[in-house]
Amino acid sequence: MTGDDAGPVTGGCLCGAVRFRLDARPDWISYCHCRDCRKASGAPVVVFVGAAGAGVSFEGKAEPAVHRSSPEVRRSFCPRCGSPIAYEDAGLPGMIYFFLGAFDEPESFPPRHHAFESQRLPWLGIDDGLPRHARFSATRSGS
Repeated sequence: MTGDDAGPVTGGCLCGAVRFRLDARPDWISYCHCRDCRKASGAPVVVFVGAAGAGVSFEGKAEPAVHRSSPEVRRSFCPRCGSPIAYEDAGLPGMIYFFLGAFDEPESFPPRHHAFESQRLPWLGIDDGLPRHARFSATRSGS
C-alpha cells in the first residue's frame, strides 16, 4: 500500500481480537506531545491518524472497550490485551483518531504536524521540518 491508495485501510490490536477498517484513506496525521496522550499510551509521544467516523467499521472477535479519560475524550482499547486503539473528542465531532501503531501498515502514514509542541519532553528531538502547534493541530468545533 502506498500513500496514494484509496483504501480500505485496516488495523487492530496486538492479540488480534479487535480489528478495524477504514473505507477511505485518512487525511489527518499528527504527532501529539500532550501529557494526557503520554499517560494514556505510556510513550513519550504518539502519532494519531484521523478519519471520518462514518467510514470506520470494527470487526473481529471483540468490540473495543471504551473509557472516558476526560469529559470530552473517549479512548478505546482492546478488552483482551489492552492495546490502545483510538480516541474520540467531543471538540472534533464526526472524527475518530487511531493510534498509528494499531495499523497493519503504519509506514503508510507519515505524520504531517506536531500537536502540543508546548508540552514536548525537552529531551525528545524530532527534526523533521513539520509544522508545530503549541496546542491542537486539528481545528476544533467552537474554535
